[in-house]
Amino acid sequence: MRSLVERQHHVLDDAQLADLTSLIFAEAPTEHRLVHTPLTGLPLAEIPLSTRSDVGCAVQQARSALRAWTALSHRRRAAVVLDFHDRLLAQREDVLDLIQLETGKTRANAFEEVAEVANVARYYARSAAKLLAPRRFRGALPVLGAATERRLPRGVVGIITPWNYPFALSLGDALAALLAGNAVVLRPDPRTCLSVLWGLRLLLAAGLPPGVLQVLTGEGDVIGAAVARGADYVCFTGSTGTGRQVARLAADRLVGCSLELGGKNALYVRADAPLELAVDVALRSAFAAGGQVCAHTERLVVHDDIADAFVPRFLEAVQGMRLGVALDYGYDMGSLFGPDQLQRVGDHVRDAVRHGARVLTGGRARPDLGPWVYEPTVLDGVTAAMDVRDAETFGPVVSIYRVRDDEAAIRLINDSDYGLHATIVSADRAAARRLAPRLRTGTVSINESFIASWGATGAAMGARGHSGSGGRHGAEGLLKYTVVQSVAEQRVGSLAVDRTAQRRFAGLFSGGLIVLRRSGLR
Repeated sequence: MRSLVERQHHVLDDAQLADLTSLIFAEAPTEHRLVHTPLTGLPLAEIPLSTRSDVGCAVQQARSALRAWTALSHRRRAAVVLDFHDRLLAQREDVLDLIQLETGKTRANAFEEVAEVANVARYYARSAAKLLAPRRFRGALPVLGAATERRLPRGVVGIITPWNYPFALSLGDALAALLAGNAVVLRPDPRTCLSVLWGLRLLLAAGLPPGVLQVLTGEGDVIGAAVARGADYVCFTGSTGTGRQVARLAADRLVGCSLELGGKNALYVRADAPLELAVDVALRSAFAAGGQVCAHTERLVVHDDIADAFVPRFLEAVQGMRLGVALDYGYDMGSLFGPDQLQRVGDHVRDAVRHGARVLTGGRARPDLGPWVYEPTVLDGVTAAMDVRDAETFGPVVSIYRVRDDEAAIRLINDSDYGLHATIVSADRAAARRLAPRLRTGTVSINESFIASWGATGAAMGARGHSGSGGRHGAEGLLKYTVVQSVAEQRVGSLAVDRTAQRRFAGLFSGGLIVLRRSGLR
């Protein structure tokens, strides 16, 4: 088996790298950014950076290319996306290498990104025509008039995505916007743009017209802000603080935006939870992608009646996790993204210990495995005095809280500024379903990790509180990229009423409304 360094060079030789970076919209790049792979800390690639003026040019070119794209039928646009879907799955090994090299996650977690994009491509390609179909309604006077509601593309959609799930978040959102008839200007994190560019190359090979999807690189406060100032709609995924800034920029221009932000998600193990299932779900919920997932579990809420049986089994499972940074399957957790993430995770754990929390397992970096690897960590005795209690750690750290009943669990889960995701593990699924609406979160998974909600592509994933607004997936994930236009027509007669007949008309019209009410018609 070739070494990791040899595999890296094989995946990104000079010609392949030049081919990918040529797709970045940077007319005359004067600056480059050297990015490193979290797997080894070694240099990965030099990325040309776009400028503010590039953003304006990209938006203008996308607007010009939009005319040809919107002129295509839903069927033709869907054919492009389905061709991309097939190419993606056939060539998945190449992009799995790229995703791992860019993010440091395991191959299984990298495959989740590929599966997400394939699912989104298929779902919206098959359902966009129906979701966007015109809807007909009665006019002001039934039979004599009618109205048609249409969904029209917004124009140029700006998409700003983070580093943690670069392929899934960038391409998943872009495909929905494209199938709604828009052009897209996309700003992925420059440290993880190679997999996105690989996806763009595949879309072009599948028949996407040039210019319809533009990729820009650069820091968020420069290029991301410029995208938010120039697009007709903004889709942002990232931190709550930056999301507020994006929302203000969009509001100043009176354009719409959707925001998926942070989370402090909880998993509730009910008293009747099957022990083996609870351990398995909690393990994957807490430590998927090194905990660098907006929807992963950071608070483990355990019923008192099962805690003494659950906690030792859970700790044993955590201690048995296989950590590693190989470009291969078979590992449970890989690396954190970089030194900033390693510092944040370590700071949260040290602060918790300093204020009296206990580390039940983990709690240390593993430089012997990789420069930014940190052990999966379980804390107990966490209080409000500790940063880890309420602030998002975004790493492989989960805190255990014991509760006496369902009511206490609901109060604890809802005691957060965030409201992204929650999980319930219970043998009584009906009881879990009754609890779900009482949780102030956009999504709830029962007897499975956040993958259950994420994988249900036909159901929208919402957010509440500091976790954002808008939705991904489902009808909402497509329709947010459209504007509504209603066209009303009068078939016969006129709605004008002569002043001498206004009283009589009011009586007749009121009588007609009463008939409609009694008939059950809307």
